Formats: sequence, structure tokens, C-alpha cells
Amino acid sequence: MSDAPGLRAIDGLQLDDEHRAVLKPGAEVPFADGVVHSLPRFFYEVPSWQAAHEIEVAAHFKLSELLMVDCREAPLQLRQFPHHVPCAIVLLARYLELFRIKAGAPVFVAANGGYRSPSHRLNHRESMHQWATAANIYRVGDTYLDDEAAIQKYARIANSIGDEVFVRPYAQGDDHLHMDIGVVTLTPRELNEVKP
Repeated sequence: MSDAPGLRAIDGLQLDDEHRAVLKPGAEVPFADGVVHSLPRFFYEVPSWQAAHEIEVAAHFKLSELLMVDCREAPLQLRQFPHHVPCAIVLLARYLELFRIKAGAPVFVAANGGYRSPSHRLNHRESMHQWATAANIYRVGDTYLDDEAAIQKYARIANSIGDEVFVRPYAQGDDHLHMDIGVVTLTPRELNEVKP
């Protein structure tokens, strides 16, 4: 049984060649500061778009909200189901739920603001979106996060959740709040970390 109801956990190294090429399980990603991190190896298999709409990964967040961009734009993910999303997405959802509680209002993730597979054409080299541990929030309650005052207000709230939460500082022209919990991977109990 996985940590996400209705989802089967799988080892990305056991996927076919085409899926491994898109997801790059365990591949090393060099960051600008010289640090290297391994991409997620373990994924939840999403059987259909309907299932993604029905599966709650937190009290107020459906799985579909956090993987929409990859379903629409990533090469293989666009064409067929099942889709695969790193297991750490359940942790991101719980942090978003905490943010929602502290903000006292619904939180809306941008359509392109959730998980992005490493092969995603809009992906940045060292984006936490590849780990499914980042979200771009465009609205909280009735407030659109499209100016410095709104973004800074909700950045303070997000930062108050804990030291592990990173909020990208406001930059001229920003229209969302980027929040992430860093490079996190999750290995479901039922899967073996020894490489096949």
C-alpha cells in the first residue's frame, strides 16, 4: 500500500526505455553552485486523468492540480497513460495544506506550477519542480499574486512554516509565488532501494 491512496508505487528503473528517457530516474543533476543531486527514482503510477482528478493528496488538493503541466506538455506524458509522478508529491501537498491553513484561504497552483518531468521542454536545469517538491502559487483566496506586496505578504506566511521551506524572492514582473521544500525523495516501504 502506498502513501497516496489509489496509487501504485513503482521503481522508475523498472520502467521501459521510453519512460526512463523522460523521467531519468536516479540521474544526476549538476547545480550552478557545484552541488549534484540525484533525480527521484520512485514514482506513483497515475492510471488515468480521471483518477488524478479524484485522488486527494491532501485535504484540499487533488493530484491533478500538481501534475497538470506535465500531462499537457511533456513528450511521452502527453500521449498516454499511465503517467508517473515522484512519490515526494505527497509531501509537497501536505506543505501546501499547511500553507493554506496559515493563510486562512484556498491556495491555487498555477497550471504550469507543479511537477515537471526532467525532459519537460520548459524545465530549468536545477528546478525543484523535477522532484515534485515545488509549486508556483498564483492566487490565495481572492488575492492574485501578481505584484510585490501580495507576493511578499504570502512569502512571509510560507516562510513561517519551517526552515526547510524556500520561497523565491520577488523579482520585477513576477506573477506567482514559488515555494519549494528542496531536494526530497521518498521511497515507499514496499520498494527496494537496491538497484536491480
